[in-house]
Amino acid sequence: MSKVPTEQEQVRRTTLERLKELGINPYPAELFDVNTTSKAIKEGFNETENNFQNVIIAGRFMSKRIMGKASFAEIQDAHGKIQIYISRDDICKGEDKKMYNDVFKKYLDIGDIIGIKGRVFKTQVGEISIYASELILLTKSLRPLPVVKTDSDGKIHDAFTDPEQRYRQRYIDLIVNPHVKEAFLKRTKLTNSMRQFLNDKGYLEVETPILQPIYGGAAARPFKTHHNTLDMTLYLRIANELYLKKLIVGGFDGVYEFAKDFRNEGMSRFHNPEFTQMELYVAYKDYYWMMDLVEEMVEKIALDIHGKTEVQVGENVINFQRPWKRYTMYEAIEHFTGVDISEMNEAEMRVVAEKLQVPIDDTMGRGKLIDEIFGEKCEPLLIQPTFITDYPVEMSPLAKKHRSKEGLVERFEAVCNGKEICNAYTELNDPIDQRERFEEQLELGKRGDDEAMILDEDFLRAIEIGMPPTSGLGIGIDRLAMIMTNSNSIQDVLFFPQMRPEKKAIELSDSEKTILEALKKENPIAISSLKEKAGLSGKQWDKGMKGLAKLGLTKIEVNGDEKLVVLK
Repeated sequence: MSKVPTEQEQVRRTTLERLKELGINPYPAELFDVNTTSKAIKEGFNETENNFQNVIIAGRFMSKRIMGKASFAEIQDAHGKIQIYISRDDICKGEDKKMYNDVFKKYLDIGDIIGIKGRVFKTQVGEISIYASELILLTKSLRPLPVVKTDSDGKIHDAFTDPEQRYRQRYIDLIVNPHVKEAFLKRTKLTNSMRQFLNDKGYLEVETPILQPIYGGAAARPFKTHHNTLDMTLYLRIANELYLKKLIVGGFDGVYEFAKDFRNEGMSRFHNPEFTQMELYVAYKDYYWMMDLVEEMVEKIALDIHGKTEVQVGENVINFQRPWKRYTMYEAIEHFTGVDISEMNEAEMRVVAEKLQVPIDDTMGRGKLIDEIFGEKCEPLLIQPTFITDYPVEMSPLAKKHRSKEGLVERFEAVCNGKEICNAYTELNDPIDQRERFEEQLELGKRGDDEAMILDEDFLRAIEIGMPPTSGLGIGIDRLAMIMTNSNSIQDVLFFPQMRPEKKAIELSDSEKTILEALKKENPIAISSLKEKAGLSGKQWDKGMKGLAKLGLTKIEVNGDEKLVVLK
């Protein structure tokens, strides 16, 4: 069933027909060869040199001030806004003045996309503007934009700020809140900086499967689907780690991938079920070497985006200058809780977790308990970039056992602003040890841990061929982008974050809204009193009342001799 247009939308559709009657195509196919931008004009115009004499620019029509035979308008392109001066006799060279009198004055709506040809000049008040010689309608907008107004005191009214609307209708957000683009421009600078850094090191960017017959490389619940032709279950990848390691087995010395990963987990301002991760694997390196590389790379990213290593994040100034502070996992827990858990077994650790008021359950093994204690009591306090190293073996099924510390693995995470931004190992390349770790994960799965890893025979076969000593790294691009753009939520650095199903909004006509507002003030109300308060014509009243009844919002009740309107 198609959506019934609102009154404003219907007016625009009527305008569309009027344009067609005038012989104007509201959606022309011809090339409009833009040769400049609002930013280029404002930054490059020189009044003395009289440059920018033949500009062709296009953008969204955002305002107009009609003053008889001449008017001012404003258009917005991808780079900002610029004023346009439109004279009737300049855009209508002959006797036919319909482009100004009808199209511009009557039928051009806020949000339409237009093309302008002309020259650049400065107005008497010194504003750089375009003197139009030609105006072309390029796209007719059939829905009105939110009208954001600024009063004489500079106060903004009716701003498009509701997060639900902004994230769901990002296209409107980008139009009416142009500053939103800055976070996404910085995000692209971030990935470009990282890619340049890795390419300069000689590492190869690759692509690995998103649909996988076995999900692996992380502890997470997958999304599940079915391939009809092959009649087999497939999973959206939770990580690309195992495939990249197979490429190291195959003879590449360094490979990386910017990967879309998918985890069927909860949603929060730090979690989206679809996220971006950069994973890197380099042969003949270890986790100490990788820590140095991470420091160097992230410092470079901060410099490329901000021109300095200090980044404002909320109330904190975070400094990415090398070197970063380092704690072992056990040192961090002892430092922040005063408890040394390094020699404790699972039962003792449960007692500690309960004393520290850390939420736990019966499915958690020793590794998961340590992870929960650290996540609750340490991680939120780590604001400046910090490496947490040497994790218990139970927490890291894919990491190599520590060369000198029994019961630990060679693993680190970088934590910044209270959240993990990367995870890295000296990779486990002993196939016998790896099989045993997978089998331990299977046992955790039997205990009810739905994030436990599963056994991947093809990966085991690959490392049985022989994987050289390798260091691996995964960096959460969304988390790092939040920090580098001072964004409070992951939704602010994703163009189209995952949202709950949209509730169908009931769109009311103006007469329905008027009746409803009056009814909200007095419910129930005599039908005669409501009609008087609404102040509508007979036709508008009848149409509005029928509409509300059809939508199931009102009903009529009889009370003696009086008919009452009741809001349901």
